[in-house]
Amino acid sequence: MAVSSTIYPACFVSAAAGDRRTSDSGAPPRPEKLGSSSFLLGGAPRFSGLSSATILRFPPNFVRQLSTKARRNCSNIGVAQIVAASWSNSSQSFEAPRSAASADAVVAPEVAAEDANLGACGGSESRFVESPVGEAKVSAAVAKAAASLSSDGSLAVHAGERFGRVITTDAITTPVVNTSAYWFNNSDELIDFKEKRHASFEYGRYGNPTTQALEEKMSALERAESTLFVASGMYASVAMLSSLVPAGGHIVITTDCYRKTRIFIENELPKMGISVTVIDPADIESLKSSLDQNNVSLFFSESPTNPFLRCVDIELVSQLCHNKGALVCIDGTFASPVNQKALTLGADLVLHSATKFIGGHNDVLGGCISGSEELISKIRLYHHVIGGVLNPNAAYMILRGMKTMHLRVQNQNSTALRMAQFLEEHPKIIRVYYPGLPSHPEHHIAKRQMTGFGGVVSFEVAGDLNITKKFVDSLKIPYIAPSFGGCESIIDQPAIMSYWDLSGSERAAKYGIKDNLVRFSFGVEGFEDLKADILQALEKI
Repeated sequence: MAVSSTIYPACFVSAAAGDRRTSDSGAPPRPEKLGSSSFLLGGAPRFSGLSSATILRFPPNFVRQLSTKARRNCSNIGVAQIVAASWSNSSQSFEAPRSAASADAVVAPEVAAEDANLGACGGSESRFVESPVGEAKVSAAVAKAAASLSSDGSLAVHAGERFGRVITTDAITTPVVNTSAYWFNNSDELIDFKEKRHASFEYGRYGNPTTQALEEKMSALERAESTLFVASGMYASVAMLSSLVPAGGHIVITTDCYRKTRIFIENELPKMGISVTVIDPADIESLKSSLDQNNVSLFFSESPTNPFLRCVDIELVSQLCHNKGALVCIDGTFASPVNQKALTLGADLVLHSATKFIGGHNDVLGGCISGSEELISKIRLYHHVIGGVLNPNAAYMILRGMKTMHLRVQNQNSTALRMAQFLEEHPKIIRVYYPGLPSHPEHHIAKRQMTGFGGVVSFEVAGDLNITKKFVDSLKIPYIAPSFGGCESIIDQPAIMSYWDLSGSERAAKYGIKDNLVRFSFGVEGFEDLKADILQALEKI
């Protein structure tokens, strides 16, 4: 009978203690590199100690054995067996394919082994090629996926998995690897690892193959050399700022942004001697002035911003900053990689809260940063010391969510635009903030750098705090909650949800938050149902 199995690259392959075949030294040698045809589907080979037919074919001298203990303890989602693997000098236990036809019966993804199996574990230098979409360099695995697939939808489904997955398996989905550490055969292999001759993640804080698949998928979508996934979007911001801005440095941010980011920048960065200039997202003259007067290390802004959905001219800002030696990081959470690609517009880094549109189901926390290998490596070193690790089960959930991201986001784009147009005409709505509307101050920028305007609409109700509360409480479909981007619609009144600790005058003066402001994140419910719900709520005020 066929056996469902999971095969791991040499850098994290595990064998059953009692069934391992050993070399003369007493330890099973594990190869540094595997050939490009190391794991091909098809055929029905025979293995010593395993009489049943299998669905995988392996190269000569490769012995495959099932570990009962590993199978019993397996926590991988959707994986029936764990396959323990070892290498043997004996070739008798391997039978070659019966014909050339059987060898070519199934085509495996064409990913170089040193990229898919070794480079992902950190044991070899990554090879990068020019991106066909922008000027940013991308990894070989990402470039191959981008060359083979023409749409973000296809990349969201297959990149990092069918193309570039570090876990070689016949399973359609990427297995969850729940482990806190990775073992070595002997002390010499450990020394080889320390001296960079052997590849391994070594410890769970330094990497995980499930998370690696997720990072490759995001790199493909963002056209990036490298991506780091972490425990939350807020931690991604903290890690980026802490690792890239030197003590005594200066950064430029914009007025409209996630409040916790602003609090960290204003309260924590000064402890490291880092100063900040805050400008309006569209105030290019203030940016030029700050670049001239300060030794700016970094420009950091959301685009679109939270909650007014202002847009930064990423291409122009990047040119100005780069001319002065400053880095540019764009938080693209409100756009998602489907609607905007900041790296191809000139930014050095793009950051996301994966909790929102990327995960898309209001059930997982995560964050990520994409950019050049040089910059992401610096952030990764900081991350390895501080922590903030994404759980591999969370990585799996984000992987699953990303496969429908393009469908969800396109639906949310459409609903939000139609709803923004409808709200702008309603007499009980004073103002609507949405980059897809011609009335938006950066509509011309959004049209140029975005392919869709996102699923969040902010607007001001004709009334005070209590009237706006009554409107929010009268809605039946959306949840009152502090997030956005999921399948379920979510609404919040920022004056209460995020700024209740400040007085009304403080909220308005510093952040522009009025008591009647509402932020509505549209899910994937039907447009007519949502419209009817909003209409009945407006009728009650």
